[in-house]
Amino acid sequence: MTAFQTGRYSKYIRPISILIDLMVIAILNFFVFKELVYNILIYILYQYIGWGLIAFFIKFYDVYRFTTPIQIASKILKQGILFLLIVIVFFPFSKQDIFSETAIVTFIFLVVALVTIFKFLLNFYLKKYRIITGSNYRTAVIIGFTSEAIRLKNLFETRKDYGYRFLGYFSDKKTNQEVVGKLNDLKPFVIENLVDEIYCSLHEVSNSYLKDLIDFADENNKTIKFIPDTKEIFSKNLKIDYYDFFPVLSLKQTMLNEPAVKLFKRSFDICFSIVVIVFILSWLGPLLAILIKLESKGPVFFKQGRPGMDENEFVCYKFRSMKINKTTEKGASKNDPRVTMVGKFMRKTSIDELPQFVNVLLGDMSVVGPRPHLWSQKKEYGNKVKKYMIRHCVKPGITGLAQVSGFRGEIIEERDMVNRIKFDVFYIENWSLILDLKIISQTMINIFKGDKKAY
Repeated sequence: MTAFQTGRYSKYIRPISILIDLMVIAILNFFVFKELVYNILIYILYQYIGWGLIAFFIKFYDVYRFTTPIQIASKILKQGILFLLIVIVFFPFSKQDIFSETAIVTFIFLVVALVTIFKFLLNFYLKKYRIITGSNYRTAVIIGFTSEAIRLKNLFETRKDYGYRFLGYFSDKKTNQEVVGKLNDLKPFVIENLVDEIYCSLHEVSNSYLKDLIDFADENNKTIKFIPDTKEIFSKNLKIDYYDFFPVLSLKQTMLNEPAVKLFKRSFDICFSIVVIVFILSWLGPLLAILIKLESKGPVFFKQGRPGMDENEFVCYKFRSMKINKTTEKGASKNDPRVTMVGKFMRKTSIDELPQFVNVLLGDMSVVGPRPHLWSQKKEYGNKVKKYMIRHCVKPGITGLAQVSGFRGEIIEERDMVNRIKFDVFYIENWSLILDLKIISQTMINIFKGDKKAY
């Protein structure tokens, strides 16, 4: 097996991707800013530095053969938004240059569009090339014959686009036609067959063997990776902390508690809520207030205490959609006599929730997150439904994954709440900007289309 046969050009993929992106930025600068910027070369150099710093901190070019299209799209969107700020910030410090909103929007749109096209084309053709030619594959062996090890081997064989060639298992505890040999046979096999990656089941080896294996991998420039035997635990994000020089692994419930992500999401919430309040609530609010007052006595707004982040109570605002009653801790049901005629329309289109953008601006809620439940629901299901309390580790949202997935409205049986919590927990553990944008867009579609469970 020669270096040519294994197609060792992977080291060139990232530099090529960077070079293409920088060329796109430079060419578009000459087309868009040539007449607006006094020294276009200085401006391009400034953009290169900004682009590079952003890419470094968000790991924009850390794209591997197992990176999903959603993850790539999320990286591009983050890079584009932050690069937009870099492009804008230059102008206040240069009096000779002309600031043009149209030029900047055009430039950023073209940069993001072309970078997206080139990145996905490169990713697509590399995967196709691996499948068709069998080149650029990485050879792999697995230590252990556990259920997780078998699942990994099946993944290698079914996902040809990942570009792995599986050579066999090594185990002292199992005998099978796919088990190439014992653990002592591993090292000579790895050397002789130019194995690239060693996957090790932690359940299979002793600490002394593991230490020796790591030393062997270091000395021979081999990649070693570990297969957790407790998938339910280690499928979550792991965080490493050091107590002096002592490493400790801990499970992270969500990225949403990371300072950088919290700042980004909070900034998004503020901008989004200001847009809604200024351009929608400012004129629609007074109109709805008149209709609510004309139909029934009582206040325009309905205010209710709800459990928020860390179970801290906050006042949740809504347009009043019901007649004044003493059963506010009871959720609405189909054909609920408490709901007014105006209220039916507002609840069907979810515009009764618009005042909650004030809650978002105040910091009590987020645009997207688990919907805030009633205190009575929290007391009833908090100890009955598995993982219910996880939803309180983040801010509640105006809309959420459970709501756009069909699990909103009346809780008739415990299963309704269980399904809702499953989606809430999935959102918390798998948050991404792309997921937020998908939920927001689906919510807007549901507003115009109407939701059968909105009553």
